[in-house]
Amino acid sequence: MQQHVEALEGSGWPVERLRALARPRVEEGSTGRDRLFVTVSYAQTLDGRIATRTGDSRWVSCPDSLIFAHCLRAEHDAVLVGVGTVVADDPRLTTRLVPGPSPRRVVVDSRLRLPLEAAVLRDGATRATVVVATHVAPADRVDHLRALGATVLLAEAEADGRVKLGDALRMLARDGVRSLLIEGGSGMITAALRAGVVDRLAVCVAPKLVGSGIEAVGNLDITRMGDALRLSD
Repeated sequence: MQQHVEALEGSGWPVERLRALARPRVEEGSTGRDRLFVTVSYAQTLDGRIATRTGDSRWVSCPDSLIFAHCLRAEHDAVLVGVGTVVADDPRLTTRLVPGPSPRRVVVDSRLRLPLEAAVLRDGATRATVVVATHVAPADRVDHLRALGATVLLAEAEADGRVKLGDALRMLARDGVRSLLIEGGSGMITAALRAGVVDRLAVCVAPKLVGSGIEAVGNLDITRMGDALRLSD
């Protein structure tokens, strides 16, 4: 099958190097999650914003950053976002800027408010889309999404009604996903860090300042600097 690759001017990094950086180290994944390896990726400004206060995020970073994002998609089995990202940006979540396969697309949506006209449901690859909801999701919406060809998984819920991310990851692992890329938004990034399920962070920092805006990572309930999440390598 011939794959369409969109041209992107201004790139300076060799794609081969970006692909090597993007490749997940599955063998280092946590055995407690059936070795499902989780990468969280986003681009942010120097002051930690992934969008302005109006929600505009095009484009935070540079062409190399966009190509790297597509390399990450090509190198992971699945890509996951929260339904808020789908509602705000209507992403396709496919690999287009580099040669390679598109990952399975996972939308976390506790009450199934995913628009039925969303790109992840109408671009001809619906059967590669998984929607993770909770048991309080309306049965008719579950049936409708399944009729469109999407897979709907019903996971356990947190006390606030959100999808319990650890349970969702276990379900994906049992379904054959070994490497998962989480692209956002802020709520999903924060939930993954709070749940302790992240193996790797891939963050592109742009030399820009926007002041007030949407932060990349929200409240982690950390009150002492000594308790901050520590990164290595």
